[in-house]
Amino acid sequence: MSKADELIGAAMEALAREDEAAFDSAAAFLADRDDADPVLVEVVARAISRLWRNGWQPADVVRIAARRLTDWHGRAAADLIAWEMRAYPPATVDERWRDQLAGLEAAVWWKGGYLAARQARDGAGRLVTVSGALELLGLLTGLPRLESLSPRPGVARGTVQARSHAVSEKTFARVRALLAKAESTPYEAEAETFTSAAQSLMAKYSIDAAMLDAQPGGGAAPAGIRVGIDAPYEQPKAVLLNLIAEANRCRVIWSKELGFATVLGFRADLSWVEVLFTSLLVQAQTALVNSGTKKHGTGRSRNKTFRQSFLSAFASRIGERLAEATADAVAQESASRGTDLVPVLAAREQEVEQAVERMFPNLVSHAIRTSWDREGWAAGRTAADQASLGTRDR
Repeated sequence: MSKADELIGAAMEALAREDEAAFDSAAAFLADRDDADPVLVEVVARAISRLWRNGWQPADVVRIAARRLTDWHGRAAADLIAWEMRAYPPATVDERWRDQLAGLEAAVWWKGGYLAARQARDGAGRLVTVSGALELLGLLTGLPRLESLSPRPGVARGTVQARSHAVSEKTFARVRALLAKAESTPYEAEAETFTSAAQSLMAKYSIDAAMLDAQPGGGAAPAGIRVGIDAPYEQPKAVLLNLIAEANRCRVIWSKELGFATVLGFRADLSWVEVLFTSLLVQAQTALVNSGTKKHGTGRSRNKTFRQSFLSAFASRIGERLAEATADAVAQESASRGTDLVPVLAAREQEVEQAVERMFPNLVSHAIRTSWDREGWAAGRTAADQASLGTRDR
């Protein structure tokens, strides 16, 4: 073991003991060493490799680094993930991982030593940069095992059949374009027109996928994605995601302490849950900003309870509307196809439930309690009534 390795180990022990003085000392000695850069980068890369074996994905790692530490640590995590991913042939990297890496803009942008390049880009001191990398390493080495949602890099991918019913790029682009127009227009009628077209497209796509899977040899199995649930007001956001998922025959397991929810379902439905959740958060935030600040009669702010109640009511009403819209869509498609789709869709829901039981055998449910503000609740339901769901609203 090299001296640099010993100093990294001493820094990790100091972090575990929450001994700031010992950590600062180890970091300072390490920063003075010429071999600190390659050794520390390699140790972090090995920690990232272990996380892949423990069920983590690139977006999960960057999210937890920024959440528990700082945005700087999130950027550094993305950089070092890109460095670690160089080791894998493209054919052994799942396409969902590629999508995440592209979304994170993870790339090896530096030449030579990473820490020196990061220091120059940030305009920071050497000790600050080394300490930040050590803090990131301490976080990564202490993360728990997660449920595996996709093949890790380095493992040969499955056949194309495994992705055959994922939403096509063309369809997904059309849906996102329609929802973007719905989010930007100030006119409710226009928003409903755009989102009605989006929902009609996605509903048909999802039902087509269900019918294909129901045929002999269809065989697509439930899959999973992780969706970030960011502060503030995480509880009503998690409730909103859950209600959207239920309306699309998916299940949500919220890991509050890790800042994300796992959504299980079939691929077409998962794609719709993710894009609709993102769109409705934008619409809710816009309506919330437009509601202004709120105060008690004494002049004391009640913004927090108002906004919590607003978002809770928004989620509740959206759930009601989605449930109605889903029932209407199934009825219309059943009539147009001349077949009862309810048994087919119910069978898919049962498959999702079985996947939840396999992956989360010790799942525990907890009641969610939140603050309540009468005006916030009323305003949230009104905003939900006006929100665009991508459905033909009654």
